[in-house]
Amino acid sequence: MKHEAILKDVDAYYSTKLKEFGPSAKGVDWNSEESQNARFEELVRVIQTTDSFSLLDYGCGYGALCSFMKSRYPAFSYHGYDISKHMIEVAEKAHQKQEFVTFGNSLQDQDLFDYAVSSGLFNVKLEHEVKQWNEYVLHQIHALASHSTKGFAFNMLTSYSDPEYMREDLFYADPCYMFDYCKRHFSNNVSLLHDYQLYEFTIVVRL
Repeated sequence: MKHEAILKDVDAYYSTKLKEFGPSAKGVDWNSEESQNARFEELVRVIQTTDSFSLLDYGCGYGALCSFMKSRYPAFSYHGYDISKHMIEVAEKAHQKQEFVTFGNSLQDQDLFDYAVSSGLFNVKLEHEVKQWNEYVLHQIHALASHSTKGFAFNMLTSYSDPEYMREDLFYADPCYMFDYCKRHFSNNVSLLHDYQLYEFTIVVRL
């Protein structure tokens, strides 16, 4: 499996957070539910329809995005994917018997959705080298693109963060580089959102 060591470490990290804080914003390493929802607000800008659509939540955690979307969209199907079996178990329990909502820790190449989004997937690099982590990030962005037919979106911590608050175990990406990469590899229709009150940015790619 490509990037197996990274995936194993990330799985262990978030499983520990979930065990410590339970199915909550802190359980997926966010400071608060408010900041978590602020990120969701930016990610769902990729959705450009009021009709029914399908969405892949890539790195879904306990399924908080699903709950967020239910109050905003009248008709959609949701699939949450996460490498952590513990996260999937908690998500399934929290959203059991909800129609058009599924969770799993595997994806097939042929699994396609109208939209795919990823929140916080690229932040915690732990002890891995920056170059190695960047390769992992680009690989995962290509995975997002391969599973979406109309568009995808993701967020990342920004390299424009105040130096005194930056941590060695986190990955701070250059938003201009990510914008350029997506523009060159996926679509002419790319947005860089860097005007909300968090030390991060969101990339929206419409296919």
